[in-house]
Amino acid sequence: MFKPEKFGHDQLIPTASLLFFSTSSDNVMNTFSKRLFLLVTLAVANQELTAMPPPEPPLLNFEQVNYHHRWSKDSQHEYTPQGQEDLNHWSNMITINRYEKATDGEGLAAVANAVLENYKSHEAMVLKTDSVPRTPTQPAEYLIVVLFPRPEYIEAVFARFKLLSGTGCAMIYSHRENGKKAGNEMSAWLQKNGPQVEQHLMAWAPAL
Repeated sequence: MFKPEKFGHDQLIPTASLLFFSTSSDNVMNTFSKRLFLLVTLAVANQELTAMPPPEPPLLNFEQVNYHHRWSKDSQHEYTPQGQEDLNHWSNMITINRYEKATDGEGLAAVANAVLENYKSHEAMVLKTDSVPRTPTQPAEYLIVVLFPRPEYIEAVFARFKLLSGTGCAMIYSHRENGKKAGNEMSAWLQKNGPQVEQHLMAWAPAL
């Protein structure tokens, strides 16, 4: 019957065994240290990536004015110029709406008609509707211009509907006049700026 050898307190482990044990221990410790360093490095990098804020949406430039991103929800994004950060009190706004289900000309036309009916249901005064005819390389585009009279302000809305990268997109410019005399001020603003805003909007090609 095999009996395992027992070392007494006064017995010494051979030098070669000590050397092997020491070398093996150093290798294990080095491997452990490297793995620990790698894990710590990855953890710190992950923490830094997690702590990094999401990239800011790009500025939009419309009629030589920079519009800064202020608010987003789902597929709707709102931009206003410098000094108009308060979305309860603004004069000019760009709104970008995406319609992922509108992937062709018919889908885009359905979106434009639905938006027009929605505007009407909110007591909009329709000033103009127009379209850019379809070409062999480009689907049709649509334009809606309305006014929203409210007791405290009047808002003019210019909405252009276009397929961008294969999905429907609405690029909307809005202007507000506030106060009791907003009607007269809006009439003057439309007469002076309306055609220019429409022309610029229909030719606008922002990087979205």
